Amino acid sequence: MALKRRKEFVGRVISDKMNKTVTVLVEDLYRHPKYGKVVKMRMKFKAHDEENKCHAGDKVKIIETRPLSKDKHWAVIDILESSQAGE
Repeated sequence: MALKRRKEFVGRVISDKMNKTVTVLVEDLYRHPKYGKVVKMRMKFKAHDEENKCHAGDKVKIIETRPLSKDKHWAVIDILESSQAGE
């Protein structure tokens, strides 16, 4: 039996007000199969941030995990770009 590959997304942190949890907005562009129009799809995920390192505006990579709570099934694995780079 093959192992299921976990999904990964890159997105922006839009909220860091919860303890050990951030809300990440992932935007994706795809072409509509019938009409050919480029459609922007936005998805919001709650992701686990164990050390509370992420802040609003950070660009992060998240990965699918086991359910951690009712809404939280993702975890932050890397901060790609910090919104507070100068500090």
